[in-house]
Amino acid sequence: MEMERVYKTMRNAGGACIALGVVTMVVGVAVGVLTIIAGAKILKEKSGITF
Repeated sequence: MEMERVYKTMRNAGGACIALGVVTMVVGVAVGVLTIIAGAKILKEKSGITF
């Protein structure tokens, strides 16, 4: 009975880790793309800055 409980706990933990990994990858890619876009806009507009 105790081994079955351990098995179910490990299964749930494994599933949660996989789900968290997928979410982390998606958020990481999204942040990376947004950062690249923001950097490109800054470089494009730098010639318009006067001091």
